[in-house]
Amino acid sequence: MAKEHLKVIAGIDTHADTHHVAIITETGRHLADRGFPAAGSGYRGIIDFMNGFGPVLAVGVEGTGSYGAELSRVLTREGMHVVEVTRPNRQARRLQGKSDPLDAYQAAESVLAGHATATPKSRDGAVESLRVLRAERATAMRARIAVMAQAKAILVTAPETIRARYRGMRSPALMAALVKARPVGAPSDPLTSTATVLKRLAVSYRHLHQELALIDAELDAILTLHAPMLRDLPGVGTDVASQLLVTVGDNPERVTTEAKFAALVGVAPIPASSRKTTRHRLSRAGDRQANKAIHHVVLVRMRWDSRTRAYVARRRQEGKSTKEIMRCLKRYVARELYEQLLHPHPGPDPGTLRTVRTAKHLTLQQAADALHVWPTTLSRLERGLSHDNDFHHRYETWLTAQSPETVQTPHHGLARGSA
Repeated sequence: MAKEHLKVIAGIDTHADTHHVAIITETGRHLADRGFPAAGSGYRGIIDFMNGFGPVLAVGVEGTGSYGAELSRVLTREGMHVVEVTRPNRQARRLQGKSDPLDAYQAAESVLAGHATATPKSRDGAVESLRVLRAERATAMRARIAVMAQAKAILVTAPETIRARYRGMRSPALMAALVKARPVGAPSDPLTSTATVLKRLAVSYRHLHQELALIDAELDAILTLHAPMLRDLPGVGTDVASQLLVTVGDNPERVTTEAKFAALVGVAPIPASSRKTTRHRLSRAGDRQANKAIHHVVLVRMRWDSRTRAYVARRRQEGKSTKEIMRCLKRYVARELYEQLLHPHPGPDPGTLRTVRTAKHLTLQQAADALHVWPTTLSRLERGLSHDNDFHHRYETWLTAQSPETVQTPHHGLARGSA
């Protein structure tokens, strides 16, 4: 067969300094392999090498989230179909051995066999910014915890004159007091050296606290521009929203179905039945940080969301355990989050509630009495400080049913409940 009529598939084994490329035909015949430097000139060489054998049907790349990230971006910009390839299974490695050419050929064969089908994250948009900020935030959080633990450990064995000064203080107050300390004396004096070290630890803690505040502000700014409606969902804050976006990537369309998203975040139900017992459990695969984020959403909704609390009460009456109820809730939350990630739609506008209420000359106290809630609950909902779509709809329905003619003018004693 002439070379110009070949259609080929490439496999690439990526490393920090070099990438190894292998070419096979669409029938699986090995053609050639070669190593290239992991740099700009090497990327150009890889593209020329692959195109030299004919049209490239697909490129299987190992490590698209690490060593192969930039190569995947370059190949995608060239219009090539890039497929993410996982590490070869260990049984095959034991049988066939391991080397860069073997790994590259196995990557290409995985694509040909249909074992590798995942589209890698593009890593070229706002979500990539979220990812690097979250990585910095995680490091700063661990460092701040370590600094606090070290300071408290030193205080345990510190001289009594120091311990008595800070005894009973909580962590923030303790760090603030240590920053203001002015140790004097020779470094060889244990009292002076202990006070000096504690002050330096407190200064480090303050710097880390300021760094975390700056990171949180930057995360919030990106989310406001990139996914402003995601945080309208109950239980979804800045931390949860940023993690879910990082999990999905800058190209969320790669997660083609809601079931695939559930598997990606580790909430897909898996049969776990045996003999007379029929049950399911959650998948332990997927992105564990995304699973943690969804678990957080479920906990918040079980505590504060009226719709979720009603669901929990109903399932408890059916004999379901808390673990089983949370498994179902995680699946429902994943379905709701997927729709918002792929097809963003705004939540109800809380500002209209206040406008309608004041137009009908209703006070917060009157509305709260009618809906059997505290006035502060309505106030927080109107100001957008709390989110409850079901209660928002209930409040909106009640307001619509009211007319100025049927509302009595409030007495002066009720003026404290007005807006």
